[in-house]
Amino acid sequence: MYTSASSFGLDSAINDVRSEKVTPMSGVLFLREPPMPVHLQREINLLNRLILQMGGQVEENLRHALLALRNRDASQGAEMRKRDDLVNRLEIRVEESCLKILALHQPVASDLRYIVAIMKINNELERIGDLSEHIGRRAMHLADKVYPAFPDAIDEMSSLTRDMLRQGLDAMVKLEIEPCRKILEQDKQVDAHNADVHRWFGDEARKHNDQTLDFCIHTLLTARELERIGDHVCNIAEDVIYLVSGEIIRHMEQDESAGRAAG
Repeated sequence: MYTSASSFGLDSAINDVRSEKVTPMSGVLFLREPPMPVHLQREINLLNRLILQMGGQVEENLRHALLALRNRDASQGAEMRKRDDLVNRLEIRVEESCLKILALHQPVASDLRYIVAIMKINNELERIGDLSEHIGRRAMHLADKVYPAFPDAIDEMSSLTRDMLRQGLDAMVKLEIEPCRKILEQDKQVDAHNADVHRWFGDEARKHNDQTLDFCIHTLLTARELERIGDHVCNIAEDVIYLVSGEIIRHMEQDESAGRAAG
């Protein structure tokens, strides 16, 4: 499993890696079969620790945001900015670590593929962090007001996106492709629930109920943000597939659909 962000702080994580003896870690480091230079091993150990901490922090932020929204807890929503600041700091550290490895060690083959994949995953995680902040802070607008319950589709989207993110991070650690393909299929369910929310919004809007219009708008925006989180998790899944196999599958489904239409 990847390391939860709450298990240790950013600075202590870096100091731990720099002070310990260099030993191979699980997961991505075993992509490279020849012996790795000790300095490169040390830098990749540090990069591993940072990206795992970032993944744990982003997952925790999403959980916290959805809980704040569900409870319409303004204080929890207000915490999201501080939580997202940590994700932003981690994103910068990961990018700096990747650039340092590229500049000083000029990795090739699987090592280079690993660095490229981690840079892309890092960006996707940062975007998920931003969207989680938006969702959590939405609780501040809904607090202390009497509103109806969220539609069931929001609950389904919340559960699916959290599960997809967890699977994506586990797949990154374990270097597994099949969970990534499952994620791509699950995203179709997220899209379907998003369409359900849009239909729900249309029904509610026709009632011309000004009292709940604000709630309906926030619900619609939440669905859009959850749908976008699902898309970013799919991108992570595609990056893991590239990391493990070297296969680039982006746009492959669209290309196949276009081919069938042309035929």
